[in-house]
Amino acid sequence: MHSLKLLLQPEIQEFISVNIEKDVSQLAFHKNEFSIDYISIINQIVSKQKAKKKLPTWFNTSKILYPSKISIEQTSSEIAAKYKSSLVSGENLIDLSGGFGIDDYYFSSVFQKVIHCEINPELSFIVKHNFQQLSKKNIECIVGDSTKTLENLNQKFSWLYIDPSRRNDTKGKVFLLRDCEPNVPELLDFYFQFTNNILIKTAPFLDIQSGLLELQFVKKIHILAIENEVKELLWEIENKYTDTISISAINIEKEETQIVTTSSNEESIATFSLPKKYLYEPNVALLKSGNFNAFSNLFALDKLHQHSHLYTSNEKIQFPGRSFKIDAIIPFQKSEIKTHLQNKKMNITTRNFPIKVDEIRKKYKIKDGGTIFAFFTTDIQNNKIVLLCSKI
Repeated sequence: MHSLKLLLQPEIQEFISVNIEKDVSQLAFHKNEFSIDYISIINQIVSKQKAKKKLPTWFNTSKILYPSKISIEQTSSEIAAKYKSSLVSGENLIDLSGGFGIDDYYFSSVFQKVIHCEINPELSFIVKHNFQQLSKKNIECIVGDSTKTLENLNQKFSWLYIDPSRRNDTKGKVFLLRDCEPNVPELLDFYFQFTNNILIKTAPFLDIQSGLLELQFVKKIHILAIENEVKELLWEIENKYTDTISISAINIEKEETQIVTTSSNEESIATFSLPKKYLYEPNVALLKSGNFNAFSNLFALDKLHQHSHLYTSNEKIQFPGRSFKIDAIIPFQKSEIKTHLQNKKMNITTRNFPIKVDEIRKKYKIKDGGTIFAFFTTDIQNNKIVLLCSKI
């Protein structure tokens, strides 16, 4: 750990601060005027640059040490960590896959004590140092395998938090929890010896139905999107829970947070119609939840088609996604396309349509951008149509 401490020398910290906005590819050619490896200093600058927007508390605190830029890219943002801390509370929490410790920083505000487990000794050292700089005194850092740590501590926790990582030797594109470390489905019974409540963070591309098949006792699923990009799935598990599973689709924007909650076993029947005056496109968190029929009932909207996942109404409503006024409905026919779309500038979206966006642009010479939004889709009569819309 000696080399990491050397990075805290005042002259090196000053060099990092002065050059934080510089192009590191240019800095790399500078002569090393310090007594430690120059690459390690450059890596601190690269990682700190990555943290500027994602981790402003760390970025704006002096004498923070940073791991590799990959660790920064993979860690939760402060926005996501703050949301997670709103889901749990109690006397104590143990984080079995601590990482850079962003989540634990926020958990420590809602628990009397937090334990950060990390198998990488260097990363654990960095996190412990940073918590001291951030004046967090109720977080304990333990180095080692989390399973052995649980056995050694042999105590009850209000919550276990786990962020399983995919094993490097996993083949194929199918993402399963049993292919991750730790193997949560296999270890659930073991974990319940130490808690009744588990919060699991998974990557956004995990299929929800696959996760439900692998996990027992799921109580709630949170689909967390930030600025309309799904960042993570959060699974609340309660020992012996077998009741209805709620699914919350959360989209956090700069000025507002949209939350829509439905249940996994909701058997909703959607209503359908031809396009009306307004068009609605769900945000990505809603789309990920898959409860498309439920949205029709929840917002009193008609779907355009069973598989289109676009909604319409004659009255304008507040909707968690993008809203448009339909200005024209064009049949997808060569003559109509030539008259209304060819050589024009517009934003194209396809929903339940056989041709991809790039192919449409190329074939009909449509430029990207402008104020017109064109939705290529299929209506309830199975006709291919184009909706020309203006955003509202």
